[in-house]
Amino acid sequence: MAALLLAASVLSAALLALGGSPGRDLDKKRHIELKMDQALLLIHNELLGTNLIVYWNSERCYHCLLQVLLNVSGSAEPGKPSIAATAVSTQHGSILQLNDTLEEKEVCRLEYKFGEFGNYSLLVKHIRNGVNDIGCDLVVNKNPVDSNLPVIIAFLVGLAVVIAVCFLRFLLSLDDFNNWISKALNSRETDRLINSELGSCRADQLVGDAQPEAWRASAVRLRLHCMDTFRGLALILMVFVNYGGGKYWYFKHASWNGLTVADLVFPWFVFIMGSSIFLSMTSMLQRGCPKLRLLGKIAWRSFLLICIGVIIVNPNYCLGPLSWDKVRIPGVLQRLGVTYFVVAVLELIFAKPVPDSCASGRRCSSLQDIISSWPQWLFILMLESIWLALTFFLPVPGCPTGYLGPGGIGDLGKYPNCTGGAAGYIDRLLLGDDHLYQHPSSTVLYHTTVAYDPEGILGTINSIVMAFLGVQAGKILLYYKDQTKHILVRFTAWCCFLGLISVAFTKISENEGFIPVNKNLWSISYITTLSSFAFFILLLLYPIVDVKGLWTGAPFLYPGMNSILVYVGHEVFQNYFPFQWRLQDNQSHREHLIQNIVATALWVLIAYILYRKKVFWKI
Repeated sequence: MAALLLAASVLSAALLALGGSPGRDLDKKRHIELKMDQALLLIHNELLGTNLIVYWNSERCYHCLLQVLLNVSGSAEPGKPSIAATAVSTQHGSILQLNDTLEEKEVCRLEYKFGEFGNYSLLVKHIRNGVNDIGCDLVVNKNPVDSNLPVIIAFLVGLAVVIAVCFLRFLLSLDDFNNWISKALNSRETDRLINSELGSCRADQLVGDAQPEAWRASAVRLRLHCMDTFRGLALILMVFVNYGGGKYWYFKHASWNGLTVADLVFPWFVFIMGSSIFLSMTSMLQRGCPKLRLLGKIAWRSFLLICIGVIIVNPNYCLGPLSWDKVRIPGVLQRLGVTYFVVAVLELIFAKPVPDSCASGRRCSSLQDIISSWPQWLFILMLESIWLALTFFLPVPGCPTGYLGPGGIGDLGKYPNCTGGAAGYIDRLLLGDDHLYQHPSSTVLYHTTVAYDPEGILGTINSIVMAFLGVQAGKILLYYKDQTKHILVRFTAWCCFLGLISVAFTKISENEGFIPVNKNLWSISYITTLSSFAFFILLLLYPIVDVKGLWTGAPFLYPGMNSILVYVGHEVFQNYFPFQWRLQDNQSHREHLIQNIVATALWVLIAYILYRKKVFWKI
């Protein structure tokens, strides 16, 4: 399957490469060469002696100050307009406002979605019916290219490969059933050799802290392929977007509020980590592994994750040789390490054996998975109360209390240095500007100038909440094992419950809700929304992968079972061939997409080879 995925990537690359790079307009007189996601706009000013100033803003920039785009001089004589050229963004709709420079009054205003590499003219002239009436007409000189076409082609090729593989598997199941059985047995043998998330305990280590018989009575080794598949799906999306995602805006993080594809993957990874914590820890305790030894494993694994994140996978390397004066302290692996430690220790302290009624396969009492975890839930609610209190009541110098905005030119430029409100203030106060992420996504639209880290201290609280919701998913799978209907009902209930909470927080609005969905802040609405999606995905994957066996989870299964290696590897080797090469046209979505798809497919292939070799990197 991994080989087929690589073949599909090569086929996509071949099909995408058939067309030449789209031509980009070059106004040689004015030296404007269009780049990716830009269009050429010519302003024709026919107003005699009236100089104009053109303001621009993106429609996605919420309550933003208009930015000066260019100045256009007035026409010198009738019939000979003054012409000025500029490049405008095509990622989102644009807001253009033309003001009379002398009288400082608005001449006209329009909203328009420009197309990539298109050529447009904006004609500013007096309307014939009246001298004082001014009209602005937008004319398309050259049609734009369809920049989304490469994504559509890649999707169709991938879909064709999936259909072909499904059909091939169907034929093999008819003609060679014994071979199918053999493959299934080999797969189970591979699973038997895979360590749990916390490693394994040898028999000679089980001394001094043996577990009671209640644990051992229900000792079962449980590995759910739907979890590995979900983890692999999130990881492969993460690799793809980290490599650039073809430079499309929807494969990049949202500038502030809202969701893009890139905003989905990290919370899902945290969610699955929470599920794995509970399943692996329960398995270890059932086999008699001492709690003290488990605590040591948890602390060591968390320490390694943090060290790898700080020392090896650190984006501040792009600023030059890394020094402690500039090292970024927060980060993805650091956030995972802290979250893992808190949630794993919490579960270890309050760990209870699976009730006999559940372990024996009989009907498990209603809400048993929640009631048995009331101490953990109390702790999580206390943590969330701390997040809410700090976010909405902590005084931040120079900023309104409870501010959740991006700062910069947002909110009409009133709070330019208040990016992230309390979250940003706490990080800058405790860690210092130099130890935070220097290029937050808010700089794209909101032109923020202060450092802000999306993996900061305050947001870690909600990542712990996200992981604990993953723990809840793991408890449902274990407590109601072999009771598919009850599992699916609970997944559906959690999906709807968390979705309704998100609706209440956001008022189904990107910016107008009480607590908007925001990845930079890791807002609670972001957590409930992504957790709702996660339960929905498990609702689909569990019956398909683990119950009916209609899908093995390939190819996502393979990176999902070697997640740390794939994540660290793709970060370390990002700038090396064959994961990156010199592009013929660096301003082409098509070429970037080819490169990113091939690089992502290579990591799937590497994970598949390691899976076949029974090589799994665990820390």
